[in-house]
Amino acid sequence: MNTALARIDDLERAFGPLDDPGNPLGAHALLAADAAGSVLPGAEAVLDAFGLNAEFVPADVGGRLERMDVLGRILRPVFRRDASLGFGYGLNCFFATAPVWTAGNEEQRGHAARLLLGGRRVAVARHEVAHGNDFVRDEFTARTVPGGLVLDGSKSAVANASRATGLVVFARMEDAPRGRTHSVLLLDRDELPAGRVEDLARHTTTGMRSTEFGGLRITDCPVPGDAVLGAPGDGYELSLRSSLLIRGLIPSIVLAGADTALRTVARFAVRERADGRSSLDVQHVRSVLTGGFLDLLVIDCLALVATRALHLLPRQMSAYAAAAAYLAPKLVAESMDEMSSVLGEETFAQDGAYGMFQKQRRDLPVTSLGHAGSAGRQVSILPQLPYFARHAWFADPEAPAALFRPDGELPPLDLSQPALLGDGDPLAATLVACTDLLESESGTGGGHDCGPALRFLVRTLTGELVELKKAFEKIPEGDRETLSSPYSFGLADRYTLVLAGAAALGVWREQRDTAAGAFLGTTAWITSLLYRLAGRLGLPLPDRPADCERLVLDEVMARFHNRRSYDLYSSPLA
Repeated sequence: MNTALARIDDLERAFGPLDDPGNPLGAHALLAADAAGSVLPGAEAVLDAFGLNAEFVPADVGGRLERMDVLGRILRPVFRRDASLGFGYGLNCFFATAPVWTAGNEEQRGHAARLLLGGRRVAVARHEVAHGNDFVRDEFTARTVPGGLVLDGSKSAVANASRATGLVVFARMEDAPRGRTHSVLLLDRDELPAGRVEDLARHTTTGMRSTEFGGLRITDCPVPGDAVLGAPGDGYELSLRSSLLIRGLIPSIVLAGADTALRTVARFAVRERADGRSSLDVQHVRSVLTGGFLDLLVIDCLALVATRALHLLPRQMSAYAAAAAYLAPKLVAESMDEMSSVLGEETFAQDGAYGMFQKQRRDLPVTSLGHAGSAGRQVSILPQLPYFARHAWFADPEAPAALFRPDGELPPLDLSQPALLGDGDPLAATLVACTDLLESESGTGGGHDCGPALRFLVRTLTGELVELKKAFEKIPEGDRETLSSPYSFGLADRYTLVLAGAAALGVWREQRDTAAGAFLGTTAWITSLLYRLAGRLGLPLPDRPADCERLVLDEVMARFHNRRSYDLYSSPLA
């Protein structure tokens, strides 16, 4: 773990201070490259020297990927600066190779590893789905011939299409049985016949303007049969299984961009005006800074749980990964709307001291949409909730304490273990356990500052879980029509907020007795955070915890002045 922490710090220092006008890799240079729709060469050189691609390759095939929570943290120094750089240079390669790591044989995994470790890129051309995020409706098809397949078709928007040597292609199989319509192919452009693969025009995007989303056409191209990942027809299942790896990383990348946005607003708030005062004298500004930081903390709690659950709770983690990938972008988007009310007209600045805010705000929807977007993530949660209501909630044992320890050790990552549908909900059980803990300490102090407001809020969240249990017990398992209703989607949204509260409570409980958790061990942040979550749910609220929120604001400003990250780790920034 110490080696991983050193890598994170090294990468941060290699980029230098984001707010230094003289830094050739700072905000001024990144904004200029973004305006030109190009990648900053010096920034890519930093990632080349660091060997970022090795972070996306499992250790058993020569890479550095051993822990998913560590991968999420390594991405943050990059995404704090430029989502186009983080996604276009490397993260898209991980998205592309996830089916290879999940279902590839020894030769396929080795080939993908050699490409990435050799500094090459791998791009993915996904299949079209009804709820997907395709720019247009197009796809690849494959037909079986003696000795292999013949591939045809096109996609108009494939990230890194022309820059990638490796291609992972989801292709519709001709005459395939229903439910087995797509196969996944691992291809190497250098090994395909000349003239069969053509790069098409680049597709312009509003966000992540430096990332190349280019078209790709493949015409009558013979492909060897051993290019198929898994078995023919496994495409849909492989897409779902790959998402179990990918979704847990979404909170880290949106959190990193929002960290820069919050820091930009804090810089605006502390500037001295002509009358000698600052925006911090305004209560609304203080509330926005406090709320923005709390949102980043709850997102990081979700990131922690979703990534560590891959190691610790592989049979139950699918709902947590989907909830984290769904809720994190939603909270950040709402928080950025609040922040824009503080910046005013500077919200639209294209450069200068506040230009990074609008860039991060534009990039967010592109970085977080993924293949299926928020609706797809809710759809993957919903079928599990009637089962949880009948068999798991208020019956399961709670999650292991290691799930909530940011720097705790983990068992090895086994990608064969994660299940598409969970057989329990231990994170919800942690909420119930924390409720019992706080009730048992009521009136005793328990050595901790467990005030009435915190106990009230935890009881209220547990009451919300009771109501969700009643609602989902009425829905028969497998009743797709009812589960696809707006009412059910609304319930799923509420469930994700309850999970967020449970994740945060778990982190707080594990930190409150440790010296390292000086801030995270206090009741100030957890009380303020649960108050904000309960407000989003429209639940009854105690008196506003103003004293707690003041302590949270103090932490916001301390981290701003001391150059520390706005997440669970309070990492040093360049």
